[in-house]
Amino acid sequence: MPDLTARQIMIDTHGPAGNMIVKNIPLGAPGPDEVRIRQTAIGFNFIDVYQRSGAYPLSLPSPLGHEAAGVIEAVGRNVTHLKPGMRVAYMNAGLGAYTDLRNVNADKLVPLPDTVSDEQAAATIFKGMTAQYLLKHTCPVHAGDMVIIHAAAGGVGQILSGWARALGAFVVGTAGSDEKCAIARAAGCDIAINYRNENWMEELLDATKGRKARVVYDSVGKDTFLQSLDLAQPFGMVVLFGAASGPAPDISPEILNKKGCLFLTRPSVFPHNADPERFRANAGDLFDAIAKGFVKVEIAARFALEDAPAAHELAESRTTSGAILLVP
Repeated sequence: MPDLTARQIMIDTHGPAGNMIVKNIPLGAPGPDEVRIRQTAIGFNFIDVYQRSGAYPLSLPSPLGHEAAGVIEAVGRNVTHLKPGMRVAYMNAGLGAYTDLRNVNADKLVPLPDTVSDEQAAATIFKGMTAQYLLKHTCPVHAGDMVIIHAAAGGVGQILSGWARALGAFVVGTAGSDEKCAIARAAGCDIAINYRNENWMEELLDATKGRKARVVYDSVGKDTFLQSLDLAQPFGMVVLFGAASGPAPDISPEILNKKGCLFLTRPSVFPHNADPERFRANAGDLFDAIAKGFVKVEIAARFALEDAPAAHELAESRTTSGAILLVP
């Protein structure tokens, strides 16, 4: 099979969005365990900005992007469960999703059901799989539970809020402005509190009549972590899964005892989906939640592949709350 050429976004140096350029990269036939995908939609995540800018340094030159969806064009000789013409998506195939054509290990792919579009999959599989393991594995949420979700207006936060409410939980969200609190309420929060207010924790407990959470989902870190420990009920769990405001402060394990025999965990999405069968099962759960309307997918903007710099600039402006897609 002759080599093809992929159009891929690359960076040679860290820095502003304008450092991203399109390069023509030769692409050979898929390896024995690989699949070649003609990508139709590419998801954006804020980690893309951190990696491009150098906040999370990469080995340069480097491609960008973590998630995409598309149609299989060819399969390697060892691949039997996937066929040309099938629609698939991925979120953990290594950097390089900002491209129109790509070879991907078959174990990193999940077939898409008819109920989920390519754009829905590309917009949600990274964030949605994060919400899935948090709600279903790290601390399974049940009807009647009270949960607190920090950064509830963010991409993962909105999915968590709507899905937790669909599971029957009483959902309390926090966000960094009154405008973002309105977004959190629209996403599914019963209560939303601005954690930039000086007495936000007291406001939250007043709103819940003193009730504390069975689980606190904290992706903010430094600015909220110690308060998260105070907002969990006895024998409750604090799930620290990000550090948007900086690393959470170190604590003595004895603090967990004094604050109510709490559980504390620091999980991440990739270990929860490292096994291919579990990845496909978790993705199936997410796709079912999308089909049922538990997870709503709002596309805020679409950009051509070569306009990736404009997509990053829009994300960095913090003026949009929906998903951003690149469309090759």
